[in-house]
Amino acid sequence: MKLKIFVLCFILAVFSASVFAADAQDEKAAMEMMMKLGAPGDQHKWLSSFEGNWNIAVKSWMDPSKPPQESTGACEYKMQLGGRFLHQECTGTMMGMPFNGMGTIGYDNVKKKYISTWMDNFGTSILWSEGTETDPGKAITLTAAMDDGMMGPMQIREVFRMVDANKHVFEMYGTPKEGKEMKMMEITYTRK
Repeated sequence: MKLKIFVLCFILAVFSASVFAADAQDEKAAMEMMMKLGAPGDQHKWLSSFEGNWNIAVKSWMDPSKPPQESTGACEYKMQLGGRFLHQECTGTMMGMPFNGMGTIGYDNVKKKYISTWMDNFGTSILWSEGTETDPGKAITLTAAMDDGMMGPMQIREVFRMVDANKHVFEMYGTPKEGKEMKMMEITYTRK
């Protein structure tokens, strides 16, 4: 009887050790995968090329049949969180009033999409958008849903295009619920 109990205890001990070893291996593999998915890659390197200080020339349209309102300002781009996100802060004027805004753009390795947020002193909401490269290494297109205070719910399309190392252009288009897409804004960034 003692021999049977000893053998049973030995088998349980071996089984427990193998389960523990398998759990440790699974945990190690999961940790390695998490680290790989959390590491900056080529898309983040591309975003880092925008770091620096920029002068901006803004055109905005309330009515696409009329000329745009034009204004100027400045933006500063900085990579954050170990090269994972490009943060921008902008100041200037818009419609004759002081303007301040900030946003962040990154690349989500899990979703395999660019993600972006934007907020400014002209509203109380945060615009969240996501999208993909439309011209690898040169342009991305993002989409979002937005509730506009004057026009109601609309779909937004943003195009972020690199012209060269010292110039890039951001365009925003909106499609109201019962309407056609219209260009709402164009910002040309020129490196200082």
